[in-house]
Amino acid sequence: MKVLVTGATGLVGSTLVRQLVAQGEDVRILRRAASNLDLLGKAAQQVEHVVGDVTDPESLAPAFAGVRQVYHTAAYLSFEGKSDRARLHRVNVEGTAHVVNAALAAGVERLVHTSSIAALGRTERTDTALDETAAWRESPHNSEYARSKYLAELEVHRGLAEGLDAVLVNPSLIFGLARPGENTRRLAEKVRDGRVPGIPAGGTNVVDVLDVAAGHRLAMQHGRTGERYLLAGENLSWEIILHTLADAFDVAPPRLRLPPGLALAAGTVSEFFARLTGTRALITRETARTTARFYRYSNRKAVEELGCRFRPYEETARRLAQALG
Repeated sequence: MKVLVTGATGLVGSTLVRQLVAQGEDVRILRRAASNLDLLGKAAQQVEHVVGDVTDPESLAPAFAGVRQVYHTAAYLSFEGKSDRARLHRVNVEGTAHVVNAALAAGVERLVHTSSIAALGRTERTDTALDETAAWRESPHNSEYARSKYLAELEVHRGLAEGLDAVLVNPSLIFGLARPGENTRRLAEKVRDGRVPGIPAGGTNVVDVLDVAAGHRLAMQHGRTGERYLLAGENLSWEIILHTLADAFDVAPPRLRLPPGLALAAGTVSEFFARLTGTRALITRETARTTARFYRYSNRKAVEELGCRFRPYEETARRLAQALG
């Protein structure tokens, strides 16, 4: 019986596929016809490929046929604000609904859904660590991406009500060797090249993609049906996150502090020039708002129930620096 991975060509999905292949699993991947297979490495030749798209429900039946377990890692990540709202909803919400329906129709044994700490929501209070019991509340501090991941979780819970065995995992800010200019690799490249405009006032939780992929596998094996598990490493200020990367690259760290008001103004200006030049903004208003506060997260449940282990961020930063020079 096969194991299916959606989003298998992305950072989390490709890392997960490589780990599954290494442990001898019979893996099938769902990918689009134009997907770049570079992150899969040699594993691209060791898995079965089915061409399809989570936004196209008719393409999913062949991928789910004969599948025992499903890892749904496919998602669209964007902090461009309302301009990307429609695509975020189509991929993250409707795509998850299609995957849930396909899993129910195929009678899969279990689905592990890749959510995000963003789906927990952000509130005014930042003095306590959020955990799996956090309830979503509408807030100006929630991004469009966060809202889409929250709604995607509701689709998984709808599947649970209809008889699906599913577990949810919520990674924090993932660091790993993504493609140039993508995910947190873009941040690492900016630090390396001295192009970080300044240090945000807040902080967040960071985690290594290797530990996130391992957490998915442990959730499949040991997770309780319908439960969330935060795959979160260390709670760090943005100053420590950026300085640790700079130390790993042996470059000067950014010095300028970005108070929330200044960061928001910088995001507004950056978005304006990005629209004029057709490039990506260095900082957006959404990222300015979400990085202005220090949100902390607890990994206790994943450690105690799943047996997860999370490596120090310094180790991750060194590995990135060695790979990126």
